[in-house]
Amino acid sequence: MILFPAIDIKNGECVRLKLGNLNESTTYNSSPLSQAKIFEEIGFSWLHIVDLDAAVNGKSKNFEIIKNIVKNTNLSIQLGGGIRSMGQIDFWSNLGVKRIVLGTVSVTDIELVKEAALKYKNKIVLALDTREELVWIEGWKKNTNINVYDLVSKYQNLNIEAILHTDINRDGMLEGLNFDASRSLANRTKIPIILSGGLSSIQDIKELTLKKNKIFSGAIIGKAIYEKKIDPKQALDLIKKGYF
Repeated sequence: MILFPAIDIKNGECVRLKLGNLNESTTYNSSPLSQAKIFEEIGFSWLHIVDLDAAVNGKSKNFEIIKNIVKNTNLSIQLGGGIRSMGQIDFWSNLGVKRIVLGTVSVTDIELVKEAALKYKNKIVLALDTREELVWIEGWKKNTNINVYDLVSKYQNLNIEAILHTDINRDGMLEGLNFDASRSLANRTKIPIILSGGLSSIQDIKELTLKKNKIFSGAIIGKAIYEKKIDPKQALDLIKKGYF
């Protein structure tokens, strides 16, 4: 089980969104690199980065910021947001990013995902962002009307490292992880599931460590840390102790 602290970058700053709405963002640190180093000092080994500007526009203006995090920390980086071509996948992989998160193209360009999974075995993560089982793309602006279970079935036999399943209706709301929805998805695929959206308390962390939740490979933690709802060191200690 990996606990991924999240840094969402918008206009060069570390922010969190409410329900995926770019117009409802709160800035928590003007320096994403500084925030990354804080997470590293706490004891996290992985960092989940989302380039929000790229997710919406398909173009990154946060390249130097992300590059500096990769080069100036020892964190393993899982990066998503606007990565929609093999050139971008190659670029970030060569820079040292450990996992590449593909969201929009998981719907719009399945052949690209297949090519990437073949070239970068066990390095590709699918970001499936859902509202009521329907997949949303382009920074959560567009409803594809595609059922998440139908989409996952297209990727069953590929070398996909994980599926990052976000419940958009819980993201940034501190209402708790949607274990039921993610478990339902996990039961329909052999691809490991990372939970995202709503992690709010140490109780969520305790539930993650229950044996019934060994089906999950990780979880994203964001606003709960920034709002000091969770002691991150306590959370890491619980994860390291294993399942009970």
